[in-house]
Amino acid sequence: MLSRLESLCPLAGRIILGLYFILPGAILKITDMQGTSEYMASKGMVMIPVLLGLTILLQLGGGLAVLVGYQTKIAAFLLAGLTLVISIVMHDFWDVTDALQRGHETQNFVKNMGIMAGLLAIAGLGAGPFSLDNRKTQG
Repeated sequence: MLSRLESLCPLAGRIILGLYFILPGAILKITDMQGTSEYMASKGMVMIPVLLGLTILLQLGGGLAVLVGYQTKIAAFLLAGLTLVISIVMHDFWDVTDALQRGHETQNFVKNMGIMAGLLAIAGLGAGPFSLDNRKTQG
């Protein structure tokens, strides 16, 4: 039997990760499409409208799914993959020559790896007891 704290930790983690993808992920991209597009272009991205739209959909839909614990393993795995791709393409600290900028990109890359680790833990272990995935079925 899980203790109360052990039962609440997956919920707290899902809430934090879900909100991360919904608020600074999708919502900020939606409210600053121009700035986000310019940043993507500065990193050599192509097909920006398509990739930005897909990213917003994945972050918003996946963030909501992780937040409420619905199809959580799949959503977390997809968000982990997206996070890896974004990290490699957008936070390529190994190609940055300016020391200050390299530090910022390194910090963002490593932060994203931590987020990806949390998502992979959820993808492997599931949503936890307080989730739609684990709701009690009425019989």
